[in-house]
Amino acid sequence: MTTNDNILFEPAARLWADVILPLALPQTYTYAIPEHLAHKIYPGCRAEAELKNKKYAGVVKAIVDKDPGYPTKPIHNILDDEPIVYPQQLQLWQWMAQYYMCSEGEVMAAALPAHFKLSSETVLLYNEEAGDDFAHLNDEEFLVAEALLIKKELRLSEVQQILDVNHVYPVIKKLIEKNVCIVWENLAEKYKAKKENFVVLLPAYRNDDALSQLLNDWKGAPKQMELLLAYLYLEKQQGDVLQTELLKKSGATAAQLKGLADKQIVRIEKRSVDRIKAIPGYMDVDVEFSEAQQQASDAVAASFEQKNVCLLHGVTGSGKTQVYIKLMERYFKEGKQVLYLLPEIALTAQIIRRLQKYFGGNIAIYHSKFNDNERIELWNKIRTGEVKMVLGARSALFLPFKNLGLIIVDEEHDASFKQQEPAPRYHARDAAIYYASLFNAKVLLGSATPSVESYFNAKQNKYALVELQERYGGLLLPAIDIINVRQVAQQGKVMISPQLQEAVQTALDADKQVILFQNRRGYNPYLICGTCGFIPQCEHCAVSLTLHKYSNKLHCHYCASQYPKLVTCPACGSNNWLEKNFGTEKIEEHLDEVFPKHKIARMDVDSVRGKKAHDTLIQQFEQHRFDILVGTQMVVKGLDFDKVSLVGVLDADGLLSFADFRVNERAFQLMEQVSGRAGRKKEQGKVLIQATNVKHPVLQWVQQHDYSSLYTNEIISRKEFFYPPFSRIVVLTLKHKDKTIVNNAADKLTALLKQDLKDYIVGPAAPVISRIRNQYLMEIMIKLPKERGMDMTYKRIIRNHINLMTGEKPYKSVHVIADVDPI
Repeated sequence: MTTNDNILFEPAARLWADVILPLALPQTYTYAIPEHLAHKIYPGCRAEAELKNKKYAGVVKAIVDKDPGYPTKPIHNILDDEPIVYPQQLQLWQWMAQYYMCSEGEVMAAALPAHFKLSSETVLLYNEEAGDDFAHLNDEEFLVAEALLIKKELRLSEVQQILDVNHVYPVIKKLIEKNVCIVWENLAEKYKAKKENFVVLLPAYRNDDALSQLLNDWKGAPKQMELLLAYLYLEKQQGDVLQTELLKKSGATAAQLKGLADKQIVRIEKRSVDRIKAIPGYMDVDVEFSEAQQQASDAVAASFEQKNVCLLHGVTGSGKTQVYIKLMERYFKEGKQVLYLLPEIALTAQIIRRLQKYFGGNIAIYHSKFNDNERIELWNKIRTGEVKMVLGARSALFLPFKNLGLIIVDEEHDASFKQQEPAPRYHARDAAIYYASLFNAKVLLGSATPSVESYFNAKQNKYALVELQERYGGLLLPAIDIINVRQVAQQGKVMISPQLQEAVQTALDADKQVILFQNRRGYNPYLICGTCGFIPQCEHCAVSLTLHKYSNKLHCHYCASQYPKLVTCPACGSNNWLEKNFGTEKIEEHLDEVFPKHKIARMDVDSVRGKKAHDTLIQQFEQHRFDILVGTQMVVKGLDFDKVSLVGVLDADGLLSFADFRVNERAFQLMEQVSGRAGRKKEQGKVLIQATNVKHPVLQWVQQHDYSSLYTNEIISRKEFFYPPFSRIVVLTLKHKDKTIVNNAADKLTALLKQDLKDYIVGPAAPVISRIRNQYLMEIMIKLPKERGMDMTYKRIIRNHINLMTGEKPYKSVHVIADVDPI
């Protein structure tokens, strides 16, 4: 008899398991538990289960003793000795699937590291009865049969290598028909522990006298003596000695080391090692608070006595991170785990260095740039409680915490916390609040420019609210000037006005650094023929192409297609191309011309690729190896540079021209956040914003750092037009390669939805980008009232009507995506 999580297993009782498979299935599947596995299976373990003749590693959601009432397939095997996820993770997956209108399988696929998500690998087994006469086979079949005769089994990947083609199924099918082989489906475990060779001194020489005698009476090769001395030095310095380090230190070869081993002086042994290099764990939190910080810290701690969620609204440079650090220390000392969420991987690199100064190796970092093996190792350390604090981007929310006490969501307003593709399209801030509730943990939301929804919740007393309205060290917020670029006599769009150029030069002369913000990457956002007005567009998407200088090609930013740069216009034959607007590449080129003696860096998706690219660029800018940093919104988010005295916003009009109800909120957040990078140490910074519509109210609010006025204005307009936080929005996007079919499907689905939700439907309408990757799009917006207990009911109604529409023959191939709380 075995117990786990209050589940009792009796060997004689029949049991079934509800298993989540990593597929977009509408429900979990129930499998029979064979008697010999009944003592091994627990919720949260992976189980080998079959669906449509293919094996998957699913996660056991629940074990039940009630017969489902229909024939069930058996579970083939249990893949884990203990659960890899806890009940709280399974509850989170279920909530996400229900709230964000997707399947638990899709949540599982997003949550687990790839190497946990096994699917079957086809293995060919040699049929001994076939003999070795392959005269009746063609050339390709003969090659595979010969290999099978020798190896007795081949994996699908090996067959592909033998034939040097990917499509091998016709050959395999013929071999099966001719009884040369049979097929077996095998689940392959992809994770392998990393092994390293360590050098160990044998016990006979651990005694000082024996070791001295060995060295004094040495008659071997001098190089082996050097090896031994290098080993003794490294062992004293660091304990365990890696073979690679020893050979590097001594300048010896592997053969010479083998000679020492053959003499029974040392031995070489393989050990499993961590892929993520560990640093010693320590605790040294010597944060000195200002009076305002101390009051805010005390207020946050007091608020957690009454509420589970607190919003810390602190201006840029107010020292919110120090408040977080002090709070993290408290929960760590209580033995609790802490999750610190950031919106961008770019931010994690700088913040982890700051946190490691206080916590050393007690804090780990987790994000999507880690490879799959690294993720599994960190996953297991968090699951066992070995790692107590984690810093990460939104995917860190899925980690299997055992004793979670605190979640910090820094820059909580940031749109990067919302997953766009694929499902689940969750918002990490909102999911974090639910996840924390499962542990009775606390959540601290922090921002200089909170989202309207979060600030509304705080004002409605749903969250606690703590304000930190002065910069650390008594520094003033940056002075902001608006430059009217209409007054600049220049043809086309102004890139850098004379006022901004002069301010940049002044900052550089004072040995300061400059950040310039333009939220468009590439060289030219679009080209236009000056003769006929033709604009190059993507063949697969309804969008103009962007010229990139580094590739000298036209790029589509939606499907990643690339096209040669056009010399002549395909419409009229002219070569009179006009370059409209400007991206970060063009700004970088222009700055190189204007400031040739200074070093320019660019931070955008194109320039920072790879696991360490963000961190390298940020460190170089911190070390003043670059004077000017040009970037997209990557440079906006919470980065802290001591020597930045000037920030320039090059195109405020572009931020204010989107057709979205959040446009004012977003523009304010971006401009206020980027301005906050200026003057963070010792002296007041300066911000210059270039615009044509200089009377726009958002620009006035940014200039005055007036979040309150923005919030008041937004709340009035959103209440009038029934937008969040007064409603909950669900956007349904319909996709199909045929424009007529998708239009008709949208009309049909709208008619069905209006039967139950007539007053809440907006549309259908084509989105701004109406075709992506050869799929035509139509959107239906549903503004649902926030009625207690009705949220899941409304979503069930929507799901039922989608199923009714896609169940009709003309619309079976229409793909419908539900996006809850879209950003």
